[in-house]
Amino acid sequence: MDGSGYYVPAVAMAAVLAVKGPSLLRSWHDPLLRSVCSLMALTGLVFLFAAPPTIEEVNDVLGVTNVSAPIVYCLLSAYSAACLVLIVNWRGGPPASTRRTSRRWITGYGVVIVALLVLFALGDTPVERLRDFDTYYADEPFVREMIVLYLAALAVAGVAMNVMCGRWALQVQGRLRAGLLVIVAGYVCNIAYLTAKFTAVVARWNGGNLDHLSSDVAPGLASAGALISAVGFCLPLACQRAGDTWSALSTYHRLGPLWRELAPVSPHAGRAVRMSWWSSAELRVTQRESDIHDGMLVLYPYFDAALRARARDAALAAGSDAAQARAEADAAMVAAAVRAKAADPEGRVITSARTPAPPAVEGPRDLVRMALALRRSPVVADARSGCAAGPRSEFPEQAR
Repeated sequence: MDGSGYYVPAVAMAAVLAVKGPSLLRSWHDPLLRSVCSLMALTGLVFLFAAPPTIEEVNDVLGVTNVSAPIVYCLLSAYSAACLVLIVNWRGGPPASTRRTSRRWITGYGVVIVALLVLFALGDTPVERLRDFDTYYADEPFVREMIVLYLAALAVAGVAMNVMCGRWALQVQGRLRAGLLVIVAGYVCNIAYLTAKFTAVVARWNGGNLDHLSSDVAPGLASAGALISAVGFCLPLACQRAGDTWSALSTYHRLGPLWRELAPVSPHAGRAVRMSWWSSAELRVTQRESDIHDGMLVLYPYFDAALRARARDAALAAGSDAAQARAEADAAMVAAAVRAKAADPEGRVITSARTPAPPAVEGPRDLVRMALALRRSPVVADARSGCAAGPRSEFPEQAR
């Protein structure tokens, strides 16, 4: 692989991290989000520092021959720990147990990183090697142990990831299972990478020369494995985010009939804050729900509990279930109240000496069901056509 084969994935990881950055700043205490961002950052750094041009530049800047080798090995070890910690936090469980397991992995790979640096400092690597460091120094005391240690650490992470993801995949379904299976495929590539590296190193120990496995075959396998694993980690999260956004947009549009019904009586009519085009779907839903509740507050004095009861009975008689009948009754009461308020421009009901309390309801209203009922329910249509807008004294007694 040339430099571009390393830099393109590094830039891709940087772009993903830039997108997740604002979420990380808002939710820094979320261990799952921290783990995802740490993994993306380490993936990008591994590709960046493993590129031969970067290796040469780092060696020149630091003035230590082959110092890039332990840096890359340390980044690979940190990347392995980040993958394991992410899976631990992703799967969840008792918080204390999750934190304890995460700290064990972090501590274990922290010890590996320190050992790698110490072994490199004890070894002797006078000849700069940009692509074949592992095989060229496979017999060098201390450097040999450093190479075996980082490969063993990666092997432990690979086996642990495949075991954890494989077992978890058997217990779940849908996009999460698909993501886990993609991660397993990525780590199969990593195991193939380690096999190529170990084979080349062992061949050197026995006087053979299979350096091409290490310098030519292994980098491609490592690149493929890292990218496939990253896709596996991001796939369920991206699908979940897309699903949440789609659900929020659907809710926003389904609330439209109720929002428009209440718009004439809304205290913010004509003065609503315009949402920017980049505002999230969730924020748009929140504003629309807020507008609906504000409109209902204005209508409370005009709510007719008797009309609501009659509408509910009619909906039940027409075959609606209890929840649907309740939504149709609420929608009918709202439609009638909008017309009653329109017929009371002087606000005689609101300014009366004895303003009634809003009718009691069994828990929070289902705004989406109400909005759909406004469009489709014949019970609501009957309430619209049959309601008489008269003075407050003509309204049936309100439930208090």
